[in-house]
Amino acid sequence: MATLSTTNLSTITLSTTPTPKPSKPNHVPILKPLATSLAAASLLLSSPTLSSPSFNVYYGTAASAANYGGYGGNSSKQASAEYTYEVPADWKERLVSKVEKGTNGTDSEFFNPKKRSERVYLTFLSGFRTLAPMDTVLSNLALSDVELQDLITGADSVRAEEKKDGNGQVYYEYEIEAAGAHRLISVTCARNKLYAHFVAAPNPEWQRDHDTLTRIHDSFKTVS
Repeated sequence: MATLSTTNLSTITLSTTPTPKPSKPNHVPILKPLATSLAAASLLLSSPTLSSPSFNVYYGTAASAANYGGYGGNSSKQASAEYTYEVPADWKERLVSKVEKGTNGTDSEFFNPKKRSERVYLTFLSGFRTLAPMDTVLSNLALSDVELQDLITGADSVRAEEKKDGNGQVYYEYEIEAAGAHRLISVTCARNKLYAHFVAAPNPEWQRDHDTLTRIHDSFKTVS
């Protein structure tokens, strides 16, 4: 398994330098900070000729399994929402079972009906007042997510940075690039809970829908 290295809690790089081909000189890619990478990719991949999709705001309550009805819906959740994020209007909600909520903390999930593996979901855990170090948080998230474990193990790179919103709330932002898939993760603590917001897509969909997926990722926030 590859190891994680950190620098001033601003960047995590997963060292998986490939063996160079004999016909080419050795080359180690220089990883840019997450915000710079996303901005550069946006310039390269955005197309002014494509119409922008419409979005809806999802209000999540992060209710415990004991208090969860599992009926979906959104209008009744706004008053008691603990977090929000934007979702493309044509994406579908997957109803989370009470068992799933109780075992891995999944609170909400939406997917692209044209490609179900292109999705956004949020998990939460109670009893967390502050965030642990960045590498520890990512490792702990992977413990309950086998797909995330496999993605990190085979990743070409893992980048991360710490951000603060206008109220000073800290968010950890991760970007994982692997041969077959891409993932954006945002993690924060509020209300004595840890919230982890995931945006996942196979690489072809990541290239095609980069702007949409980045918008979903950037829209996540907790409600004061």
